[in-house]
Amino acid sequence: MPIYEYRCQQCGHQQEQFHRSLDRAKIPDCEACEPGDMQRVISRFATPKTESQVLDQYGSPGPGAGPDAYRDPRQIGRWAEERFDQMGVEMPAEAKQMIDAARDGELPAPVKDL
Repeated sequence: MPIYEYRCQQCGHQQEQFHRSLDRAKIPDCEACEPGDMQRVISRFATPKTESQVLDQYGSPGPGAGPDAYRDPRQIGRWAEERFDQMGVEMPAEAKQMIDAARDGELPAPVKDL
């Protein structure tokens, strides 16, 4: 039961279409400008990473962090601080305030429900 992605050649809108079988798959109409000229596009895919690959890419989550540290949005602040320091750039005051608030348990609205 594949899900395909289509892009409208007229307006650029991209959408997904679920097909129960390839035999009955039909190109959908554009949801934005109907009917549009929809073309199937190659979908992106993800591959899972091992713990060592995550550590190689992002670094250690810090002292006392458990195995789920990368799922904790507060860890993003530590990572951001390290990256700003590595680049020799001063972190904006607003970003620093959000990181400090997250450490105190007050998460920004976009990550509160994670």
